[in-house]
Amino acid sequence: MLRGQSAVSRFRPSPHRGFGAAPYAKSAMKLIVGLGNPGREYAHTRHNIGRIIVDIFARRRDTEIGRRKFKSLVGEMHADGEKVVLMKPATFMNLSGGAVAAALVFYKLDPGRMLVVCDDMDLPLGKLRLRAGGGTGGHKGLASIEASLGTQEYPRLRFGISRPESIEAADHVLAKFEDAEKDDVERALVRAVEAVEMWLGEGIEKAMNVFNPDESGRRIL
Repeated sequence: MLRGQSAVSRFRPSPHRGFGAAPYAKSAMKLIVGLGNPGREYAHTRHNIGRIIVDIFARRRDTEIGRRKFKSLVGEMHADGEKVVLMKPATFMNLSGGAVAAALVFYKLDPGRMLVVCDDMDLPLGKLRLRAGGGTGGHKGLASIEASLGTQEYPRLRFGISRPESIEAADHVLAKFEDAEKDDVERALVRAVEAVEMWLGEGIEKAMNVFNPDESGRRIL
């Protein structure tokens, strides 16, 4: 590492050779990233819903996420003859970008072939929102990824965890789901894994059309 150079900045593309340029677009594989915090105390919290979704998806595909690489836990599978890497950064949420950038550089992967799965306080509980790109919405994990990659243009799946009325936001995201919420969360987790499957097989546009709710909260079919 060069003197004065941070771990994150080593993986940040230069202004003349971004992640969309040829040196980063050689691989035909895909990457699915579940955001959260490491450690047992955070395992079932709202902020770790991205990790939870990727874990469920991995079990459905009989894939183990256990190898340590890129300051993350990773697993590999194949879908339709294409390699797919499942990844859970082992850093805290606000440092996710360095791990994600390291993986993209290693695999020479365009960010458009990555799906980031995370929580969203601005969505009602269990509502899903897929986007091909866009802002962070105040999410520290997405902000870290954007800062490390130098782009907002990568698909993401947000899972609604609702916004608290009576407690601080930081306490809310680090809390577990209430017993009264668990049935709704379980049903939404099934849909979220289906959304990951559709992104993987049919792309972000189809997944958005099927799983994003309209303004009334209904799914668009």
